[in-house]
Amino acid sequence: MPRVSQADAKRRELLPVVAGAFAELGYRRVTTAELAERCGVRENILYRLWADKKSMFIAAIEYVYDLSEKIWAELFGPKATGSSAERLLEYESKHLGEFGHSRIIFAGLSEADDPDIRKALARMYARYQKFVLEQVTAHRDAHTPAGKADAAMAAWALVGLGTVVTITKELGLLKERDRVHLLAEMGRRLLD
Repeated sequence: MPRVSQADAKRRELLPVVAGAFAELGYRRVTTAELAERCGVRENILYRLWADKKSMFIAAIEYVYDLSEKIWAELFGPKATGSSAERLLEYESKHLGEFGHSRIIFAGLSEADDPDIRKALARMYARYQKFVLEQVTAHRDAHTPAGKADAAMAAWALVGLGTVVTITKELGLLKERDRVHLLAEMGRRLLD
């Protein structure tokens, strides 16, 4: 098995802190000096790990998906009941946006004129849709008669619904119980 480089290990160690800073301050307001201070390293250390601030931001975008996938993998253990899609909906209806990482995505959308950031966001959203599509397809194969709405479109709609629920949380538009109900109820309709 290939050895993990020290630089890769250090990136993985610092990435949650970097992502947290981007989530709190956004892309434009955070400086590399601020990132270095929060990480407890000198700026030159960050530049040894990433080429520039944009590379750090793109790594934070990737981190948002990777963390979600890691959490979801824990939901699908051998003792879990119901379909993976049902477990995913139940979990996300209660926990969506709790880390504040959606703010990284929203900050990225304001920078979508940059081709590298746009590409990173498109890749991240495509990964979310693909993952959700796999869960929807498996659920429908086991639970739903044929003839329902296209699974790929349902998966995109679920990703969109999650985004809307996150926006209502960020802006205080819905109470927590209403957000839970919105994602759980509408999500279930899209799932079936």
